[in-house]
Amino acid sequence: MSDKRKTAVVAVSGGMDSCVTAAIANESYRLAFAHINYGQRTEKKELKSFNDIADFYNVEKRLVIDFTHLSKIGGSSLTDEKIKVTRADLSNKEIPSSYVPFRNANILSACVSWAEILKASAVFIGAVYEDSSGYPDCRPSFFSAFEKMTDEGTKPETKIKIITPVINFSKAEIVKKGTELKAPLELTWSCYQNEDEACGECDSCALRLRGFQQAGIEDPIPYKIKPVYI
Repeated sequence: MSDKRKTAVVAVSGGMDSCVTAAIANESYRLAFAHINYGQRTEKKELKSFNDIADFYNVEKRLVIDFTHLSKIGGSSLTDEKIKVTRADLSNKEIPSSYVPFRNANILSACVSWAEILKASAVFIGAVYEDSSGYPDCRPSFFSAFEKMTDEGTKPETKIKIITPVINFSKAEIVKKGTELKAPLELTWSCYQNEDEACGECDSCALRLRGFQQAGIEDPIPYKIKPVYI
């Protein structure tokens, strides 16, 4: 039986937030998955997680793009080996060293280009505002503005919504939602610096671990150390 649902392009990094976003999109749309390699430290592991999640949802349309310009631009501890990945400070209000300048705009631009070719009606991205470590390109106003720009810069008949279903969720709520939707959280990867065992100490590990701890659910991925963050 053919799938008559409208198509949505989902930006899937391989992390927990994008996995749960894909699970939410899967309830209403036929999925196409996009992934960006941009020279991040855990690029190989994230790509594997992307493909594992795509396999789980039987996604045939997959697009992997190499954005080498983001690593050439640098300025982030994720793409520049000379910048140290800092230990987590969940009380920090400053933009952390892991911020990749304007990354979400780059990701969305690629997704919108592909969505227009596929005649997709939506682009999903798993941005989170509350737990976003202060990234300016995770603000709801940014995505609202990007949708307006998309409308201005595509064909008159093209109508693409930018959907951020977990943007106002806490990490604990994302864990609970993912568990409820039976999303394959065991296939995801969030660590900023390791590809075998998650470090447990970077911002991303800390936010993820705190989410699982607050939800009262055991995180299924391996950690080098598992501090308590609640």
